[in-house]
Amino acid sequence: MTVPDDLLDRVRKLLAKAESEGVTPAEAEALTAKAAELMARYGIDRARLGALRPETDKPADRVFDLDNPWAGVKAHLLSGLVLALRCQCVLLNRAEPGSRVHVFGYLSDLERADILFTSLLVQMARALAQQPVPSGGGRARAWRRSWMLGYCTAVVARVREAEEAAVAAADRDPGDGQVGGKSAALVLADRSLVVRRQVQQAYPRTRKTRVTYSGGGYRDGYAEGQKADIGSTKIRSRAAGVLTG
Repeated sequence: MTVPDDLLDRVRKLLAKAESEGVTPAEAEALTAKAAELMARYGIDRARLGALRPETDKPADRVFDLDNPWAGVKAHLLSGLVLALRCQCVLLNRAEPGSRVHVFGYLSDLERADILFTSLLVQMARALAQQPVPSGGGRARAWRRSWMLGYCTAVVARVREAEEAAVAAADRDPGDGQVGGKSAALVLADRSLVVRRQVQQAYPRTRKTRVTYSGGGYRDGYAEGQKADIGSTKIRSRAAGVLTG
C-alpha cells in the first residue's frame, strides 16, 4: 500500500485558511472538520503501512518548550492532542518560566500533533480576542484561563472522535482495513503498547493530577471550541508536571 504524499499538505492548507482573518465561524468549522478527517485518515494509512514496512514509521520523541503567556494552558492543549493522536507525554519541570512537554509516539503521529497544535493555538488566540472579558485584573485573567481550558477540552474531544471514526471506517472495509490478518484497531493497539514502553523506559516513575480553574469562562470556551467541529467525546483534564495517559 501507499500513502499520498500530498495529504498533509492539504491538511496544512485547510488549517491555514481556518486561521485566516475574515474567515467566518461557519467557514472555519467546515475547514477544520475536513482537515481533521483527512488527518485521521492519514494517521490510519501511515500506521497500516508501518505495520507492513516498519522502516517507514518508527517510534520517536520530541520535546516542546512552551513560553508564557499561558504556558500551562498550552501544555494542557498539547497533552490532550497527543493523547487523542495515540501518543503519550510527560510534563517536565523547567528552570525558566514556561512549560516543557516531552512527547513520545510514532513519527507520523508526532507530525500530526505538531501541525494541529500549532494551528489550534492560533485559532484559540483569535477566538479569545473576540470575547467580552469581565473587567478587573485578577478576575479577567481567571476568566480567560477558564475559557481557554474549556476551548481545549472541546477541540481535543473532537480530534478524538475523528480518530475513532477513521478507525471504525477502516475496519468496516476488510479489504482495506486488514494488515497481515490484523484490523486497523489491533495495529494501533500494538503501536500504543510500543509507545507506553517508550515512556516507561524514559520515566519509570510518574504521577497524575488534575487541572483546576476558578474563572467563569469555561462553558463559553467549550462552546467556542466546538466550532472547530472535530469530535465530541469529553476527556479528563490533567495538569503540567505529570504523565498524561
